[in-house]
Amino acid sequence: MAGMSELEEILTPVIDNLGFELVRIMTIGVKSPTLQIMIERKDRENLVVDDCALVSRAISELLDEVDPIEGEYSLEVSSPGLDRPLTKLENFERFVGYEAKVETKAEVEGRKRFKGRIVKVDDQQQIIFEMEGREYIIPYDAVSKAKLVLNDELLAEAVADQEGE
Repeated sequence: MAGMSELEEILTPVIDNLGFELVRIMTIGVKSPTLQIMIERKDRENLVVDDCALVSRAISELLDEVDPIEGEYSLEVSSPGLDRPLTKLENFERFVGYEAKVETKAEVEGRKRFKGRIVKVDDQQQIIFEMEGREYIIPYDAVSKAKLVLNDELLAEAVADQEGE
């Protein structure tokens, strides 16, 4: 099976050329696995079903050639959703002020799980994170998993975006 980073290298240029950004590649399930490709529009407009279909068609052929998963598998092209994963340092910069959950590979200031607000990203690639009235400095390299927290603020913003169309 092709590794996720290998797949990312192969698929990114195709997705990029279509005007989208690759957010994450993940396999879900074992018996009948699904290859999940998460994308968003570069212009930050809302992703629509036709966008997903366009990307799906464009990469299906490529995936048939590369054959990343042995046997049968499903391909799913989707949007990151409101509680989107934060997979790049730029995501943390883009969502400064938002509430997020962050897990680290090793302990940072005595803990591995954080839930709070992204304050800023400094020039040493560290995320300044506010939790329970205290600031934590989390090196980006230490992050194993992160995502925005679905809350009223995020929902209100999504509704406002929908109404603005």
